[in-house]
Amino acid sequence: CGENGAGKSTLVKIISGVYPYGTYEGELFFRGEPLRLTGTRDSEAKGISIIHQELALVPQLTVAENIFLGGEPAAWGVIRQEAMNAAARRLLERVGLDVPPTVLVGSLGVGQRQMVEIAKALRRDVSLLILDEPTSALNETEVERLMETLRELRRRGVSCIYISHKLDELFEITDRITVLRDGQVVGTARTADLDEDRIIAMMVGRPQSGRYPPKTRRPGPVRMRVRNWSVKHPENPERYVVRDVSFEVRSGEILGIAGLMGSGRTELVQSLFGEYGVEVSGEIEIDGQPCRFRSSRDAIAMGVGLVVEDRRNGGLITMHSVASNVTLPSLPKVSRGPVINRGLELASAAQLVEELSIKVPGLEAAVETLSGGNQQKVSIAKWLMTRPRILMLDEPTRGIDVGTKYQIYEIMDRLAADGMAIVMVSSELPEILGMSDRILVMHEGTVAGILDADEADAEAVMALATMGARSTAAAKNL
Repeated sequence: CGENGAGKSTLVKIISGVYPYGTYEGELFFRGEPLRLTGTRDSEAKGISIIHQELALVPQLTVAENIFLGGEPAAWGVIRQEAMNAAARRLLERVGLDVPPTVLVGSLGVGQRQMVEIAKALRRDVSLLILDEPTSALNETEVERLMETLRELRRRGVSCIYISHKLDELFEITDRITVLRDGQVVGTARTADLDEDRIIAMMVGRPQSGRYPPKTRRPGPVRMRVRNWSVKHPENPERYVVRDVSFEVRSGEILGIAGLMGSGRTELVQSLFGEYGVEVSGEIEIDGQPCRFRSSRDAIAMGVGLVVEDRRNGGLITMHSVASNVTLPSLPKVSRGPVINRGLELASAAQLVEELSIKVPGLEAAVETLSGGNQQKVSIAKWLMTRPRILMLDEPTRGIDVGTKYQIYEIMDRLAADGMAIVMVSSELPEILGMSDRILVMHEGTVAGILDADEADAEAVMALATMGARSTAAAKNL
């Protein structure tokens, strides 16, 4: 483990042959012998398999075709489709994923795709399995299935290198923990000899006084009011993904939205932003003014921003520069007619890069070269450039180390203290409890209840998330 940019992903890319021998200094030894890989095929042939943080699946192919891509069972040059599907089905059962092997990967959710990636790695005769943030998109049930799979692999003698920012997972599954900081090993110790505070201090180079910054904000008047908001599934108009949702968020307030996967949290914020659903009903008021967003362009014009859940596929153009990503939703501000003023674009981006302490080699550097935490800061900077009155953040700290998480929490608190209304969707209960002024809990597309932060605890939130409005203890229902 280690902060974003500590060198974890670079190290495992060396071990798995993504960076071949000769592109780095030093030696690798595998089973007592020097390991000088020429590429990923070489590492796979030696029994080394890696599951990257960013999934490498082909959406247009089936689950089975993705699992066996490059190693399809064939006879006389013809793929044995039935045999491949049957083998894929056995691997899916092994990781606990109940989907047909013939379904297209593009139709699966992020969590399901992660399990397909794991099944893909297990089809080979693996002796060393490397997992880079494998649970960043999984729900609790899927995480437990993964943990059981890893325990079984350990019983069979398979070694695992497990990278995660979720310290509770490290304590559950690992035997030893190595901490990296600034590209160097800070230390390695038996997991039983460590605790969370010690690991955090090793990661950030200083003791962690608290997981969440003290709240400096004071909620003011209602900034956004939503009434009777309902959204039908774009591919199944018979089904509501959001149904009769009503809430309000105040200036200077952080409203947390909690709920289990599939409860409609992401669909709610995306539809409010004008980017989800073909049949939407209900009312929105911003500062008392009724409005309806037909697209994100309308939302931006009314001072609304949305930091999406999947920054690489929906929030950023990763092959473009930091500057162009930051200014993308605000091109009229940095343009003269149809021509972008490069000097103004760079100056505007530089101001936000400094304000959010984003570590970049240069404003012209491609976003894909940044660590995950700095990519997320760029995603936030992009919306701050629009000067929003309301900022919605969907999983703002997913896949980010504890040090960068704290920095993003400080940014959120500062923005709220300056009067911005913030809506935060999160799957992490401690984050919801630690950062929210009020908590809206969703269950099967509806509002199960709304809790004030000072009367909320993990048990009350989970009861509402799992049982819906039937559990009303400590909840202020609408």
